[in-house]
Amino acid sequence: MCELLIFGGTTEGRELAQYCCSCGVSAAVSVATEYGGELLPREKGLRILVGRLDSDEMAAIMRELGCRAVIDATHPYATEVTANITTACKAAELPYHRLLRSSSELGNCVSVRDMDELVELINSSSGSVLSTLGSKELPKLTEVENYAERVWVRALPTDSVRALCIELGFPAEHLILEKGPFSLEQNMAHIKRSDSALLVTKESGAAGGFPEKLEAAEKCGIKAIVLARPEEKGSTMEEIKSLIYAMRR
Repeated sequence: MCELLIFGGTTEGRELAQYCCSCGVSAAVSVATEYGGELLPREKGLRILVGRLDSDEMAAIMRELGCRAVIDATHPYATEVTANITTACKAAELPYHRLLRSSSELGNCVSVRDMDELVELINSSSGSVLSTLGSKELPKLTEVENYAERVWVRALPTDSVRALCIELGFPAEHLILEKGPFSLEQNMAHIKRSDSALLVTKESGAAGGFPEKLEAAEKCGIKAIVLARPEEKGSTMEEIKSLIYAMRR
């Protein structure tokens, strides 16, 4: 049994896991990949669950753990996962709390509503493209004209991501598989390495290194295209930590 179930292999998920340990609140953290699990603290009172789950599997785990509440600290663009968590919480009759990632100023960039609009904008431009959208959006990027020649991919350094890139036809020499968030200097180095005229990214906030990406694009004199964050309601980090603190025994 544990007091709390946290979903999220994010920076915020790791911060909340550490906070639970420091407060003496027993918690389980569910992450999709082994890589996400490796980044979590190994401390007494923290249980790590690895693997992708559907809503039924989530509900079963909630019942098995006997937890009192669930925190959704998944990535702001992981809308399908969030939908599964909310469905599971209703089925398990548990309180659901959504942690909202702090937003950043968009600054001098072009914002698009969805991937269709993003691809259309890329196709109306010329030059190489550095994608920092992550692996989830890679299939859609194959709709970019001459994508194998134009698109460079920056994503997590896992075997599964590399295999997906190669399977979709992105050349190995166009892959920058490294773990972020990245500094201004690293972003600039990647832009210069790819000789990109466009940087495409998500509004991932300070936790995801978003400000450094925009500044790097500006300093390198290239355009940044930002996939807008889905609208959602939830709680701040401070509010979630207050909830956890109140669960101490």
